[in-house]
Amino acid sequence: MKVNIYYGGRGLIDDPTIFAINKVQEVLKELRVDVTCYNLYELKNNIWSLPNTLKEADGVVLATTVEWFSIGGYMQQFLDACWLYGDKEKIASLYMFPIVMSKAYGERESKNTLISAWELLGGKPVEGLCAYVDESVDFELNKDYINIIENYAENIYRTISKKVVILPASNTAIKKNVMKDTINLTPQESEQLSKYVSDDTYVQTQKKDIEELSSMFKSMLSESELGGDDYYIKSFKDNYLPSEDFAASYQIIISDKDKYIYMNVDGSNIECSMDKNDDVDVIAKLTFATFDSIVHNRMTFQRAFMSGEMTAKGNFRYLKMLDQIFNF
Repeated sequence: MKVNIYYGGRGLIDDPTIFAINKVQEVLKELRVDVTCYNLYELKNNIWSLPNTLKEADGVVLATTVEWFSIGGYMQQFLDACWLYGDKEKIASLYMFPIVMSKAYGERESKNTLISAWELLGGKPVEGLCAYVDESVDFELNKDYINIIENYAENIYRTISKKVVILPASNTAIKKNVMKDTINLTPQESEQLSKYVSDDTYVQTQKKDIEELSSMFKSMLSESELGGDDYYIKSFKDNYLPSEDFAASYQIIISDKDKYIYMNVDGSNIECSMDKNDDVDVIAKLTFATFDSIVHNRMTFQRAFMSGEMTAKGNFRYLKMLDQIFNF
């Protein structure tokens, strides 16, 4: 028989929950039960992978301390991990024994929270052990209290060994409705995913990749809504102001779109196409955001160049003319 204990407190010296789970371990080991204790506050960076430790267990003890309100963040995070990455078939076979000690108000409510959470996960919760502890020393020296804890440990052994039947709860039906929109993963996929989630470097890399993809698709969508390549050509042709005796050629590069706009102006005529041509008087390079700001009169070509948002090479007298021959 194997029992896993998951402690969700903060590991304080006078935490009565630690005393309780130590007593439970002593009794279970005397009964030849293989017991492993996981201190969640020490494993906070790997909590998402802890559901994998449920594989070989026959029962679990969820132990936490109420210091000001409810079950605390570490235990909540562990239960979240079980919901997202735990093997639901395995959890369904596991008995769960809650232990909640409180130095404030709410030990019974927290015990019921653990029971409800385990039911929603599909497991088998057993009546828990909870108490309010004012002075840890007095609690630990009280023989009657010690007997209650030891009897609870013996009940853990009897419940698992006899495979006690647990009456069904309404949370089972609720779980089916809640899980309808969740992704169905195999136990192997859940285990692998939980390992990835526990790897902070991997998570940060994935977040960065997702942000870049999101930005790219958003930009693509925005460009498509504006009319694609026609947006660039139309912007120049519709806002062209002819200047007599002025002729020049331009290559406008939209760097983040990999777009090349070729323009040739000569008096009242303007030729504009999406072509690459290095044999021009001015080559200017800017981002789509900067180009969009210029087109919507939030910025000029000259200001973009002076601020460094646009780079250019060639005849700078012709570069200055851009703001005169286009009325944005």
